[in-house]
Amino acid sequence: MRNDLKSIRGILPVIPTPFTLEGEIAWEDFRALVDFAAAAGACAACLPAYASEFYKLTEEERPRLVGEAVSYSNGRLPIVGQVNTPSVASAVEAVESHQRAGVAGLAIAVPRLFALTEDDLFRYFDRVLAPAQVPVIIQDFNPGGASVSPQFIVRLHERHPQFQYIKLEEPMMAAKAARIRQETDGAVRVIEGWGGMYMLELIPAGISAVMPGVALTDLLARVFELASAGRAEEAYEIFAAVLPQIVFSLQNLELFHHAEKLLLRDRGIIRHASVRDAGLLLRPEDERHIRFLNGRILALLERHNLPANPMSIAAGNKALP
Repeated sequence: MRNDLKSIRGILPVIPTPFTLEGEIAWEDFRALVDFAAAAGACAACLPAYASEFYKLTEEERPRLVGEAVSYSNGRLPIVGQVNTPSVASAVEAVESHQRAGVAGLAIAVPRLFALTEDDLFRYFDRVLAPAQVPVIIQDFNPGGASVSPQFIVRLHERHPQFQYIKLEEPMMAAKAARIRQETDGAVRVIEGWGGMYMLELIPAGISAVMPGVALTDLLARVFELASAGRAEEAYEIFAAVLPQIVFSLQNLELFHHAEKLLLRDRGIIRHASVRDAGLLLRPEDERHIRFLNGRILALLERHNLPANPMSIAAGNKALP
C-alpha cells in the first residue's frame, strides 16, 4: 500500500481536471489520469491545484475530486489534497475535509492575494496547520516578490512538525534549497514546481521531488532517477528534449491547460481535452506548435522504450492467457 508520505522522492504531479465539451467533469478520464500517474512512476499525486483549474471548480467539486482520487487510487498512489484559499476559515475547513477523505498529505498554498509580512503569514499557518494530522507541503508561488525565508520555514516547522515539505517555483534557488536543508537539519525538504524547469540544477542541491503537470511524469521520473544517480549526461539528453514543451506551455497558465490536456489526449490517456471557461481561446498557431511539440514527446518516449499509454500495456497483459 502506497498510502503515506513519510518520504516524498521523485515526481509528484498535479492531476488536471478533465472536462467534457459541455464543461462537466469527465469522470472516466479523471480515473484514467489517476491510473496513469500510478503507472508512470509518480511518488504521489496532488489536486486540485492551479494545474487542476481549481479556481474554476465549484465548492462541491473540489472535495469530491479529492475523495474520488483517494477512493479510486485505493492505496496504489498517495493522494495530496490541495488547499488554496486566503481565508483561514475556508482553509481549515478544506484541511479537515481532505483528511476525512483519507488523503496521505496536504498541500497548502501561501496566501499571496495581497502583500503580507512573514508574521502575518505565520499567524495564518499557525491556525491552518493546527488540525493537520498528515504531512504538509507548503507551496509558495510569488512572482511579484520573494518567497518565504529559511527563517520562516524553521520557525513554522518548530511550531508544527507536520510541516515537512516546502514547494518553491522560483529561478536560481539552488543555494536557498541547500540552506533550508541545512537550517532544518533535513527535517523540511524542498519540492520544485514550475513544471520541473529547474530540476537538473536543483537535484544536486538536494531537492526531494518535483511537482509538474502529469503528462510528462514518466519522462521526468527517468530524468530524476538518472540525475540522482549522478548520470547527468543521460538525464540531460532526455530533459533537453522535454524542456521546449515545458517552456512553451508555461508562458500562460491557461495555455498550459491546453498543452497538458492535448498531450494527454495524444498519448491516449484521456478522450476530452476541453478547458473550462473562463479560459484562453486556443489560437490555431499555438495549437499547431503544441501538436509539433507533442510529436517530439511521442518520439522521445519511443526512443526510450516508454509506452505512450502505459495502461494500454497493462490492459493487454491482463488479457493474456
